[in-house]
Amino acid sequence: MAQTHAITAPARATDFRLGILLVAGAALTWSFGGTIARFITVQDSWTIVCWRAGFSASFLMLFMLLRDGPRDTVAMFRNMGLAGLGVACCFGIASSAFVVALQHTTVANILLIQAAAPLFAAMMAWAIFGEKVNAATWIAIAVVICGVAIMVSSSFSGTISPLGDGLALLITVMFSIAIVITRHSPHVRMTAAVCLGTGMACAAAFFLSGSLAVSAADLGWLFLFGAVNLGMGLAMFVTGARLVPAALAALVSTLEPVLGPIWVWLIHAEVPGPRTLVGGAIVFVALLIHILTDWQRQKQLQRTSPTP
Repeated sequence: MAQTHAITAPARATDFRLGILLVAGAALTWSFGGTIARFITVQDSWTIVCWRAGFSASFLMLFMLLRDGPRDTVAMFRNMGLAGLGVACCFGIASSAFVVALQHTTVANILLIQAAAPLFAAMMAWAIFGEKVNAATWIAIAVVICGVAIMVSSSFSGTISPLGDGLALLITVMFSIAIVITRHSPHVRMTAAVCLGTGMACAAAFFLSGSLAVSAADLGWLFLFGAVNLGMGLAMFVTGARLVPAALAALVSTLEPVLGPIWVWLIHAEVPGPRTLVGGAIVFVALLIHILTDWQRQKQLQRTSPTP
């Protein structure tokens, strides 16, 4: 038995480190989404959605075929059920809204509002399923709502489009619903669901777009935007998130809203407005404190729980 423990402990430590690296890599990859989008000169948002979603779906399909093989890939799609279809719809809407929102608001507004999705998900789970929410989470939710309200208030001053911030809130709501569905349907394979969602987004955008003709330069940026930024980032996240605690994965994922506005500021000189900075700081600090507290609470429960 001692020999078995000596073998499995390093393996678990290696999996844990790999999980952290993969989740951090996903957050870093996603953080360049707004920066890449600003290089694309295509004016029609639906053309961008179509190409991006198509590249992403193709990458994810290839990833599943190489990782799981054709038979298991087909089984993942066949067994996802209504829950998987719900996650697919949420992600298809969210990924499409992200592209359209970039035409109307700043990258900082989108990412920082989107960062609040885990707390909004906790509120939805309480309202729909009666899931218990502790006092610390309620406080964090209230603070986050105040921070988002400050950010969205820029829309009423005329400095930011109300449509852009509205779409940013829609993205957050869709992600929150997807989190709740996944939490209550653990059998859902997220990779297959998101692949289906991006495929659905590509099909819908195909009929809504004016023309799919793009320049060679734009096609290169669209490939990065879809296959690398969205597809590869998601593949890394769903692989790494299964190797680390959920709270820690959420904590590492906050690299995206932190780094995203910085890249756009450094590369495209898109400076967030004062209300975005104030509201975003409130959202980020509340989220960070809540995730750290939750992580410590989970570690304490693991220490006190009896070992089998």
